[in-house]
Amino acid sequence: MEHHSILRVISKLLIPPIILYALYVQWHGDYGPGGGFQAGVVFAVAFILYSLVYGVDALTRIVSPCLLHAFAGIGVLIYAGTGVVTMLLGDAFLGYNALAHDPVHAQEWGIIVVEFGVGVTVASVMMTIFIAFASHNPPLKDEDW
Repeated sequence: MEHHSILRVISKLLIPPIILYALYVQWHGDYGPGGGFQAGVVFAVAFILYSLVYGVDALTRIVSPCLLHAFAGIGVLIYAGTGVVTMLLGDAFLGYNALAHDPVHAQEWGIIVVEFGVGVTVASVMMTIFIAFASHNPPLKDEDW
């Protein structure tokens, strides 16, 4: 796609605002519409747009499939780890009241951390699925493990 210079310039102009909007949706999701799932999808869209313009190989040079798998696992660990921490502090699984002295602040901190884990997982999985479909083969082979 070397001859599509307008498409390349427009995509370079669009990708930063898309990422900024994903961060907005992530961090304001507990006060309004949005949250981890929506932010993860919007964040992945920025990278998918890059891949559509520059190719799947260019995307895998920036974000390797192994890194995406790691981030998917890290996001799940953040989500589940928050629940384990609340249990260790004497409350129920994801009982956020144990995270701070004030229940309002505890709920805010708990939701922010859990939604961050969801966002990381969703973005990683969406990019992994796109790479798998766009490259017509799985991003990791058995010998890569």
